[in-house]
Amino acid sequence: MFKRFRGAVAAKEMLLDRCLPIQRTALLPNVQAAGRVLSQDIASPVNLPGFDRAAMDGFAVRSLDTRGAKPNAPVFLDNFRPVRTGMPVPGCYDAVVMLEDSRKRDTNLEITAQLHAYKNISPIGEDIRQGETVFSQGHTLRPPDVAMLSALGIDEVQVYEKPKVVIIPTGGELVAIGARALASGEAYEINGLMARLYAEKWGALAEKREIVPDDEGLIREAISCNIDADMIIIIGGTSVGEKDYAPRVLEEMGELFVHGVRLQPGKPTAFGLVAGKIVVCLPGYPVAALSDLYLFVRPALQKMGSRSDIQPKVSARLARKIPSRPGYLSMVRVALRGEQAEPIMISGAGILSSVARADGFVLVAEEREGIEEGETVEVMLFE
Repeated sequence: MFKRFRGAVAAKEMLLDRCLPIQRTALLPNVQAAGRVLSQDIASPVNLPGFDRAAMDGFAVRSLDTRGAKPNAPVFLDNFRPVRTGMPVPGCYDAVVMLEDSRKRDTNLEITAQLHAYKNISPIGEDIRQGETVFSQGHTLRPPDVAMLSALGIDEVQVYEKPKVVIIPTGGELVAIGARALASGEAYEINGLMARLYAEKWGALAEKREIVPDDEGLIREAISCNIDADMIIIIGGTSVGEKDYAPRVLEEMGELFVHGVRLQPGKPTAFGLVAGKIVVCLPGYPVAALSDLYLFVRPALQKMGSRSDIQPKVSARLARKIPSRPGYLSMVRVALRGEQAEPIMISGAGILSSVARADGFVLVAEEREGIEEGETVEVMLFE
């Protein structure tokens, strides 16, 4: 049921309830799979290592032949083989004596340490056993994971496709970056760039469309032309003014389930569904748009992309008090000064420079009336 001015937490839950994980998959060469999410378990086709492998530089020996060897009572062997780290250990030997515990004496080997079977040897399958599950469905592949796949002889993996995101900036006063010099009253369209870069960072395949003027019919057409996307992000025209068409268009084309969120900054936010596709309407002020990207778009894309990336954060003591409006979730920009978090700006949804000077943000819960100086807070770091 539609209701204006929902709490930020409730609005997020409503959005996430309507976000479904992408089930489309793709088969990729493993060298292109770093950062992608596996759509199925991967079992090892081989043992790793596939042979008994020397774990030290030294000499391959039979452990029984070293019985009783001590620094003051060495044992002399005539049956041994020099080996280096990573080399196969011949089958007739079951231990490797380190260089510092041995010395060549003409054709014999003096040993000053007793060895047990498989001492300084990595046996077959010590790392990975054939048939063992190496990575499970839903795992995000990291560079060492891709290296492991290559070591196992796996050349390609099945992964989930990235969510497709289309970003539609709106506003008659906006000019494409680099298109021309600005006239009085105009501004470069930067929110779409910011949204695209963050969507890509958070695992989406993002495309930014041309600026759409403040026209109800053109906004409707832009949505219709991009309905093949998994998420459409509309920027600007989200409030209740005469030319704030986006929420009105959503309500006409599908379902508008949130319009207005008790969030500072970011109150004029809307969420809807058109033809079963998520549509997120972000406010035009840059810091308000950034708040929505972090608090709503990031977790939505994580769910759609089956990702579990953890928001980077650190703990710090608050350098001075943060006031907040009861009943509203407040996103406060802070700069880290050693072990302290210095609030940069409490309000000012259009002051993008405050973000450039900030290291992250602190969330003040809806039920709190600010946070006192000296209190330990969690600082969510800007990525």
